Amino acid sequence: MDYETIDAGGFGRSLRGIGLNLLVRDVKAQVALLETIFSMKAHQVTADFAIVTYGDQVFQIHSDRTYHSNPFLGLLPENSPRGTGIEIRLYDTDPDQAAALAETAGATVLQPPTGKPHGLREAYILCENGYAWVASRPLE
Repeated sequence: MDYETIDAGGFGRSLRGIGLNLLVRDVKAQVALLETIFSMKAHQVTADFAIVTYGDQVFQIHSDRTYHSNPFLGLLPENSPRGTGIEIRLYDTDPDQAAALAETAGATVLQPPTGKPHGLREAYILCENGYAWVASRPLE
């Protein structure tokens, strides 16, 4: 699929399985962070929307204002982090490299790269929208 040229209807009809859609205050800033830290690729980036790919996974980012008639908008906090409680796990991202890039990209390293008993080395990185991005690799 060509994510650069597909129209909204075609994209919507192509989605299957579980989808991820993140509501953010600033789409372009969020895209820049994801590209810088995690080498994700963004498509059709506007102030309101972006299609984002991570390997063969695809998800969406929407600005708050695109949800003007959606009842979900009223539940979003004005000033506090909104992603608390969700971990977006990126199993194909080097946690050491991601943590090194995080602060220069405007993110916060909540937990530096750490070997965990469940067999992964992980770094928890918090973006300004409150989502926890967990860069993970199997322990050697």
